[in-house]
Amino acid sequence: MVAAQGGDATAYRQLLGLAVPLLLRWFRRKVAPAELDDLVQDTLLALHQRRASWDPARPFLPWLAAIARYRWIDRLRRASLRAHDELPDDVSVPSGESALAARLGCDRLLALLPPGQAAAIRAVKIDGLSVAEASALLGQSESLLKVNVHRGLKRMAAVVDEDR
Repeated sequence: MVAAQGGDATAYRQLLGLAVPLLLRWFRRKVAPAELDDLVQDTLLALHQRRASWDPARPFLPWLAAIARYRWIDRLRRASLRAHDELPDDVSVPSGESALAARLGCDRLLALLPPGQAAAIRAVKIDGLSVAEASALLGQSESLLKVNVHRGLKRMAAVVDEDR
């Protein structure tokens, strides 16, 4: 890297050639095979753009690992944003008997929870109250309300998974 920073193109090509297998090995455990090459290329591009920031008094591999880690985290964030896109317009909403069955199923799940968790879920997730409004209504602190909603939903999901 010292030679590459000094303008030696051959040394820079060798550096990139040596970095590729390291990056492949590191990313192979973290991403799907289809994303592997793109992530390695993104990391090499980031290395290229930030090469002037490397301090020759410090080790190179931890610096490269930090760049790789940040590229991986950026990839996870982008994937997370795509996963939370809007629902398609053709999602059906239960009506009639199926709405009644869904409501009964929800009531059955809520009945399995401690009263504080069930009330918190009902107020925030079903009635649509804000955390502050539900907190005032139920007499629970906002943090307790959030914990009750989280734990209750987690328990409901576990029950549903057990029934499958």
